[in-house]
Amino acid sequence: MFCSEGFGRSQRDNTPRLIGRAATTFSALALAATVSVATATPVTGAAHRADPGAESAQEEQHVRGNRNGDRGSSTAEEALRHAESRIGAPYRWGAAGPNAFDCSGLVQWSYRQAGVTLKRTTRGQVTQGQPVSRSDLRPGDLVFFYSGPSHVGIYVGGDKMIHSPNSGKRVQIVPMAHHYDRNFHSARRVA
Repeated sequence: MFCSEGFGRSQRDNTPRLIGRAATTFSALALAATVSVATATPVTGAAHRADPGAESAQEEQHVRGNRNGDRGSSTAEEALRHAESRIGAPYRWGAAGPNAFDCSGLVQWSYRQAGVTLKRTTRGQVTQGQPVSRSDLRPGDLVFFYSGPSHVGIYVGGDKMIHSPNSGKRVQIVPMAHHYDRNFHSARRVA
C-alpha cells in the first residue's frame, strides 16, 4: 500500500487506483519507446551505436559520447545510465525504487546498481565522496541544492542533471540554469 493511500484501507479498495497507475506508467514507457524508435536513438538520449558488434566497454563510452568534454568514471557513468533508465518513474516521498523515487532514493538506487553504497538521505549523501567545484563537474557527480541541502540530482553533462523533482512530477533531465543555478549548494564525486 502506498503512503498517500492512507491506513485502514484494504488492498482491494486500491486495486482500480493501482491498475490506473500501472496503465499510465506503461503508456508513458510505450510512448518513449515509440519516439526512440522513430528517431533511431535510445530512450536514454545516448548516441545511437552504428556498430552493434562493438565489443569493448571503452568503445561503448566513446560511441556514447562525452556529455561535457570531461569523462566521469566508468562507475559514475554506469550509475548515470541506471538513473536514465528510470526517466518517467513517478516521484514518491521516501521511495527508493525501482518503480518510484524521491530525489535521494533515485541517487542511492542508481549507484547501488553500479556497486556503490550511498547513504539514504540528501543530508547523508552530501557527506560522501570528495567535494567538486561547479566548474569541474563530470557526468555522475552528485549535485545538491537549497540550504541543508534538501535536494540532490546526478549531473549528466552539458549543464544538465537528472533528478526526481517533487510530488506530481517524474524522474527527468533538466537544465541546471536559472532556478538551480541560484539554489546550487555543492557537488560531490562519489565514484
